Amino acid sequence: MERTVDFYTQTLGLNLIKKIALPDGGQHFFFDIGNGDALAFFWFPQAPEASPGIASVRPDAFQTGNIVTAHASLNHLAFNVPVEKLEEYREKLLEKGVQVTPILHHADVPSGYVPERDESTFISSFYFFDPDGILLEFAANIVKANCL
Repeated sequence: MERTVDFYTQTLGLNLIKKIALPDGGQHFFFDIGNGDALAFFWFPQAPEASPGIASVRPDAFQTGNIVTAHASLNHLAFNVPVEKLEEYREKLLEKGVQVTPILHHADVPSGYVPERDESTFISSFYFFDPDGILLEFAANIVKANCL
């Protein structure tokens, strides 16, 4: 839990807004991610080891391109960021020693990406892992989507 709290507060700059002690010695904790939303984590003293490639993306995904995870698992978590801040946030993470991907321009093309942002781009983003192996994405919506 300490490693997770340190990364999300010190590296990403989120505020830890609540910790709850669970009856079995576990903990449930929440980070403010803006707009009244929170990111929540659990820590259990008797939890099994992580299962990369099943419950999460394998740590070698940047080298292999293999991002497959089991159904109903968390493949990755995307944070919506302003497009004008994307490069700045990427540089700040690099300065803090976090391995990040290049900025990718997601588009409706067979490869899923275009080399430069153009009229087919709907999201520009980059990916990185937290210290527990959760794949994260800072994503800038280029085209505003209507949601439920």
